[in-house]
Amino acid sequence: MRILVVGAGAVGGYFGGRLLEKGVDVTFLVRERRKRELEERGLVIRSVHGDAVLAPKLIAAGERTEPFDLVVFSNKAYHLAGAIADAKPYVGETTMILPLLNGMAHMDVLQESFGDDKVLGGLCFIETTLNEKGEIVQTSPAHEVRFGEWSGERTERVEALESLFAGANARFRLSERIVSDMWNKYLFIATMSGVTTLFRAPIGPVRSGEYGGAIISRLLGEIKTIMQAHGAPLTEEMAERQRAQLEQIAPTMKSSMQRDMEKGLPIEADHLQGYLLQLAKRYDIHAPTLETVYHNLKIYEAGRTANEH
Repeated sequence: MRILVVGAGAVGGYFGGRLLEKGVDVTFLVRERRKRELEERGLVIRSVHGDAVLAPKLIAAGERTEPFDLVVFSNKAYHLAGAIADAKPYVGETTMILPLLNGMAHMDVLQESFGDDKVLGGLCFIETTLNEKGEIVQTSPAHEVRFGEWSGERTERVEALESLFAGANARFRLSERIVSDMWNKYLFIATMSGVTTLFRAPIGPVRSGEYGGAIISRLLGEIKTIMQAHGAPLTEEMAERQRAQLEQIAPTMKSSMQRDMEKGLPIEADHLQGYLLQLAKRYDIHAPTLETVYHNLKIYEAGRTANEH
């Protein structure tokens, strides 16, 4: 089975690299600058689970090759349109699409672009970044991909993926409730990124302050209400588990959105919090804490744009 990973950044480079390390046929679709970097230095993983230096197969957009069996989208949401355009020539009749993006807004876009039947559900849990040398630095125990059919069925094709992924130095888990898994993660990450970016602090100082716990609970509650109104398979028990997780994670933990802001990079404000506010308007739900979070993110984006000019 041939796999194409769109991008070789912190997420795609890590999980694609772990499959390549196992001996799976993996190719990375990358920009010219990243292509030169990887050709010169290799795909380098620095991880608590073990380091790797790999020589990956690389293609740039427009290069001709046969369609792939699986195309993995690991890019940020604001690059999705370009990533879809770049990947389309490599998608054949039986190609599966596996997205590892945060949130849910991308699913409609991918299904419209490739057809509902091709697009699997997917997500990942990992804390990783690229350092100044272009190396992938992975620093915490979690390194998991979940994937599955939107229907929850154990089809031949997802069982074939399960077999292919088995034994890699990362956890690849076939889920029979991938839609629920994705909404669960969305609830967690929208809350976590919301409070850490609002206060420009790791989760520890946010939750330990006098009003921190109440603010976290309000934001999570607003997001949960919006998701449930939209029909997300999200129970009260699941939401409480996400709340407990926010209490238990290491106090030094930052969201990836916060790290991106600290580096002056683009962020996924519209894809994550903005999409939720669109749903809130649709269902006439008042979400003042979420509005505050989103307004803060848009101020950052406006300042970043002004600085670029």
